[in-house]
Amino acid sequence: MAAERLRRESGQREGASSGEAPRLGEFGCYVAGTWRQTGDRLQVRSPYDGSLVAIVHRAGPADIEAAIAQATAAFEETRHLPVWKRAAALEAVSAGIAERREELARTLALEAGKPIAAARGEVDRAVFTFKVAAEEAKRVYGEIVPLDWIPGLEGREAQVRQVPLGPVAGISPFNYPLNLVAHKVAPALAAGNTIVLRPASQTPLSALALADIIQGCGLPEGAFSVVPSRTADAAPLVEDERLRLLTFTGSPAVGWALKARAGRKRVTLELGGNAGVIVHRDADVAFAAERVLWGGFQYSGQSCVSVQRVYVHDDVYDAFRDALVPAVAALKLGDPLDDSTDVGPVIDEGAADRIESWVAEAVADGARLLAGGERRGNLWPPTVLEDVTPGMKVCSQEVFAPMIGLYRYRDVGDAIAAVDASDFGLQAGLFTNDMRVIREAFDRIEVGGLNVNDVSTFRVDHMPYGGVKQSGAGREGLRYAIQEMSEMKLLTINPR
Repeated sequence: MAAERLRRESGQREGASSGEAPRLGEFGCYVAGTWRQTGDRLQVRSPYDGSLVAIVHRAGPADIEAAIAQATAAFEETRHLPVWKRAAALEAVSAGIAERREELARTLALEAGKPIAAARGEVDRAVFTFKVAAEEAKRVYGEIVPLDWIPGLEGREAQVRQVPLGPVAGISPFNYPLNLVAHKVAPALAAGNTIVLRPASQTPLSALALADIIQGCGLPEGAFSVVPSRTADAAPLVEDERLRLLTFTGSPAVGWALKARAGRKRVTLELGGNAGVIVHRDADVAFAAERVLWGGFQYSGQSCVSVQRVYVHDDVYDAFRDALVPAVAALKLGDPLDDSTDVGPVIDEGAADRIESWVAEAVADGARLLAGGERRGNLWPPTVLEDVTPGMKVCSQEVFAPMIGLYRYRDVGDAIAAVDASDFGLQAGLFTNDMRVIREAFDRIEVGGLNVNDVSTFRVDHMPYGGVKQSGAGREGLRYAIQEMSEMKLLTINPR
């Protein structure tokens, strides 16, 4: 299921390394162009049935030190690479991902439990992400600033340039183990930086497959490393000052704790959400229900912009509920490798336990189940609750599950306030054509993005993406991430 080149037989003893990938079913960490078998084996298991998918060798302290040292050394080369070489390498990566589309999709389905149709969509997004990065590498512009605003500075001007920031550390989550890795790797390389990536322990295989693709694309060997590792061993990725930026996607508790440890390095955080969507009385109810269905249940709701809270005007509430609930009940739950599966498993037993506890607690406190609610192992059926109150965990915290809650409102100002009454602020959705409501929502809801006539889950990979409040700091989206990963540098010129 992983790349053929990653499957090549390796006769190396444990602890040795070579330029070749490990033997079938067993993958080394990737350090500056070499595959290393360390002996610290991690079992990657399917969230669907617990079967063994592959074995990955974790990077140890020496491997992580080598990755950082090589990234630091290679930066002296990548920072001076001409733009056409950066762009050509990124185009080659994009083409390499496209060439191996079905293999990568199967890898995602096996390691992440992502339904195969959605997995193919993620691969296609990664193709696009690297393609856009190749284009944006050509658009890292500066500007000319005239300085003759006061007497005595006639003829003087300044050049402002974006220059590469330096080696980058990336830590990626389990839920989009290819495309969210791409959102760290592609802009780093486009900006002229190097990057050391630590993928999620549940889903390291997609990142290792990406390393195999990048290995043949003409970049310096130290430009990219993938170091699956134990948490304690990964500390240098956060604390080592040779790494100039940390980009992390994951839980708020972990993200803000990492920022506190990161010292002087720049930190960008893409964290959790508790996304609200408003369906106003003038909305196209059938369309809104269709989009909420997609936004709440794709990849089992395991997205930080997944629809969680839906506020529906009383005039259209019954029609919306009657359109949504049968469609939710019709979603097929099951094997992620089955093309007909709509919803697969949640990532592990701990996630399923938490969801079960939160839903049971909500029902005990008066919420009513309209769909779902009966667990089958790690399979949690698409669930709809109504009569949810703000104090329930399924309302106030990030549920990260295939579950949405419905809420009635009469005054749109109350709905706007309710969406905003969250510690999170990533994205929100609003279905209306009333410009007064749109302007009020945009002004009052403190989020990184508001999607009108769509759900919070909508994202195109080149748009600015990020949150406020507990949801993070900084922005992704290729051009915006390149800016985060660059330094502004000033040159003033006196013509005399």
